[in-house]
Amino acid sequence: CGKPVNIKKGLSVHGGQVRHIIAKVESTGNRKILITERGTTFGYNNLVVDMRSLSLMREFGYPIIFDATHSLQLPGGAGRESGGDSWLVPSIARAAVAAGCDAVFIETHISPEKALSDSATMLPILQLRSLWQQLVKIDETVNKK
Repeated sequence: CGKPVNIKKGLSVHGGQVRHIIAKVESTGNRKILITERGTTFGYNNLVVDMRSLSLMREFGYPIIFDATHSLQLPGGAGRESGGDSWLVPSIARAAVAAGCDAVFIETHISPEKALSDSATMLPILQLRSLWQQLVKIDETVNKK
């Protein structure tokens, strides 16, 4: 249909393996592709981000989005639901921008503890402006704008 496609890298997929998914989308004639990094399964109830994947996926020539909130989920880590490490959102978002991602996805809420989903990984909205200003400065430095 010619619409943009956002490929979210699978939790067990190496950044270099995304080329196979990209080839599938390109085979339809669609070159409107975005690639999202959202962490990799690591052990029990834990996701980690391999910052190397941002550079590996950049080689494919499409914009790279970093999902700073879902990358910090702890699947099943809160017993009957996913937990998370929301306090790390600023840290890994800054690292991803320094590594050269093109965009950052951040879930935010006025009261994360009251959010209907993903509350354990949300950034309180009052922290967003300061973080965004930091990310812009890092991006300007990395890309020498």
